[in-house]
Amino acid sequence: MVEDGKHYFLSRPRRFGKSLFLDTLKELFEGNEPLFEGLSIHDHWDWSVRHPVVRLDFGSGRPQGPDGLQADTIAQLDTIASAAGVEVRYDSAEARFRHLLQALHERSGRRVAVLVDEYDKPILDALETPAAARANRDYLHGLYSTIKSSDAHVRFTLLTGVSKFSKVSLFSGLNNLNDVTLDPRFSAVCGYTEADLDTVFAPELPGLDRDALRDWYNGYGWLGDERVYNPFDILLLFDRRQFDAWWFETGTPSFLVDLLARRRIGSASLDNLLSQSDLLSTFDVDDIATEALLFQTGYLTIHGAEPRGGTMYYRLGYPNREVRQSLNESLLRRLTGRPASLTEHTARLYDLLQANDFAGLEALFRALFASIPYEWHTRNDIARYEGYYASVFYSCFAALGLDVTVEDSSSHGRLDMAVRFNGNVYLFEFKVLDGAAGERASAPDEAAEGPPASGRSGGRAMAQLKRRGYADKYRHLDQPIHLVAVEVDRETRNLASWEVERA
Repeated sequence: MVEDGKHYFLSRPRRFGKSLFLDTLKELFEGNEPLFEGLSIHDHWDWSVRHPVVRLDFGSGRPQGPDGLQADTIAQLDTIASAAGVEVRYDSAEARFRHLLQALHERSGRRVAVLVDEYDKPILDALETPAAARANRDYLHGLYSTIKSSDAHVRFTLLTGVSKFSKVSLFSGLNNLNDVTLDPRFSAVCGYTEADLDTVFAPELPGLDRDALRDWYNGYGWLGDERVYNPFDILLLFDRRQFDAWWFETGTPSFLVDLLARRRIGSASLDNLLSQSDLLSTFDVDDIATEALLFQTGYLTIHGAEPRGGTMYYRLGYPNREVRQSLNESLLRRLTGRPASLTEHTARLYDLLQANDFAGLEALFRALFASIPYEWHTRNDIARYEGYYASVFYSCFAALGLDVTVEDSSSHGRLDMAVRFNGNVYLFEFKVLDGAAGERASAPDEAAEGPPASGRSGGRAMAQLKRRGYADKYRHLDQPIHLVAVEVDRETRNLASWEVERA
């Protein structure tokens, strides 16, 4: 990057080492040779050349509005100027920034390295108040435009953050940025690789299950040849010696879960999203694409690239067990109105599935849907969309960390959900009925009132499971295969039927 270009942009999720990367570049440009003795770069850097550095950090604190942002920026610029023995007198942050770059260049005889950390945090912090977010965005647009207008004094630029805002809205004044977010050459610039664990962290590995380590924390990809581990998780794992959702618990925004619910994005669909490259790479305050938000914040990652004609599509999914399990726990609470018994329900689910107690599973899901407060339904229309009930089922299983596959394709069609657990395969098909009376007319032996007994249904879901031969794809596993047909009554908001057969 330093040798081949000049102005760069890199987006990575929070706590992926972006700040450490900028700290490293700062010390390199300032020629702090002792820090790099014994490291690979030591023999590939001219330590006799030292460049002044302007490093701005918008990650600390939450300045209120553009005035607060300007005051914060001026304070940072004044600190840098004071340390360099340079005096800047202009009132606006943009003018001070421009003058500081010129003065540092003239004083040192070397052009300046500009490093901006968390460039987007003032906007992200205000997303729930769009007017404030737009005001912060417009202020930062003017500040970052200063870099281009001062190009003669700049040796190198790198802006990092979680998201990539549209060039039209934020970077139109800095339109010469080279975005390396999805450049395969830099895919492992943040995060830990398998080689990092085998070498740098080798003393920490004894006593840890390597397969579990990969399952929990590996899986992030930005089009490179290998996937990387979440560094924050790895460091806490080595310290605590316990697998847990360390990264997820440090700040998953509630607005993200609420946004998915408002847009009726089913949790089951998140594990196999298809997005166009341009949709994935940018968003703005007034136009936040769901795929872009989930990808840029680290809740989804790229599983594969699919060129179609002149357009590149990316297949997105959960990166690892930590995100799949934890995000679905949060979504399940949102989908069910946080009933008091939710934790008990999910814990019981594991035990019942382990025992293949299908009658108990039916009773469990009936109780779960019945526990959703009536008032929650009156305040939310989320239960009216087709994928709601399938999403509840999916999130229940995914929140336990089980092996769940949605819309699994075969030559016969797409299965709604497959669960592999404890040497068994469970194939689910879901149907939503628009009204109990009309749909049950084809089953005259059913009681006129109340839920049908286990195993009794109109049979559409089970008939589809059998007719399409979904079990054939799994027979090579030589494991018991269970067909689970679930029909839900939209009117009663509960199970209309539950049927289980061994395939």
